[in-house]
Amino acid sequence: MVTLDKLQELAVAATTERGEGLSESDLALISLGVCASVTSLDRAAIEVAVGRAFEAGATPAQVQEILSLVSGLGVHTLMAASAPVVACARAAGFEFDETLSDEQVQLWEKYVGDDPFWVGFERELPGFLKSMLLLSTDQFKAFFNYCAVPWKSGQVRAKIKELTAMACDATPGASVFARVPLASGECRRARGGTSRAR
Repeated sequence: MVTLDKLQELAVAATTERGEGLSESDLALISLGVCASVTSLDRAAIEVAVGRAFEAGATPAQVQEILSLVSGLGVHTLMAASAPVVACARAAGFEFDETLSDEQVQLWEKYVGDDPFWVGFERELPGFLKSMLLLSTDQFKAFFNYCAVPWKSGQVRAKIKELTAMACDATPGASVFARVPLASGECRRARGGTSRAR
C-alpha cells in the first residue's frame, strides 16, 4: 500500500526548487476532488468542500472541472487491467495480432504519438495503451476523449489538477499514477508554503 508519507516523499524528490504555496482556493479544490472521488463519494463532505471552494474564490466552472477530472480517474482501471487481459487471453488460447490495422495506426498517431506524458505511462505500465487499442478501438478513442474533458477549458491550473489526481490516487497502487506526472514535470514547483488539503 502506498502511504501518504511515501507519496509526499515522491513529491519532495521530484521538486527541484521551492515554488509558491497553494492558495486557499487551490486547497479547497483539491479537498473537493478527494471528497468526490469514487473511494469517498461523501455527499455531506462534498457540500462542505464546494462551499469552501466558493468561499475561497473558486468559480462553478472550476468546481465542475475538478469533478470532471476526478470522475475520469476511473479510467485507471483500464490502465491497470488492459495488458493483463491481453496476456491472460493469449494464455487461454485467444489470438491477438500485434500488427496494428491502418485504423489503429491512425488512432495511435492521433492520440499517443510521441507525447511525453503517454510515453511515460507506457514506461510505467508497459503495453496498456496498445492492449487497450487491440481490445477495442471504441474504448481507446473514448478513453482519450473523456480524459481530455477537464483539460480543455483551462479553468484550473495543471498543477492543481495533478495534485488533485494524486490526492485521489493515494490508495493502493497509486504510486504508478503519482510517478508519471511527477516525472513529466507537471508537478515541479507544486510544493510550497502550504502543502496539505483540508
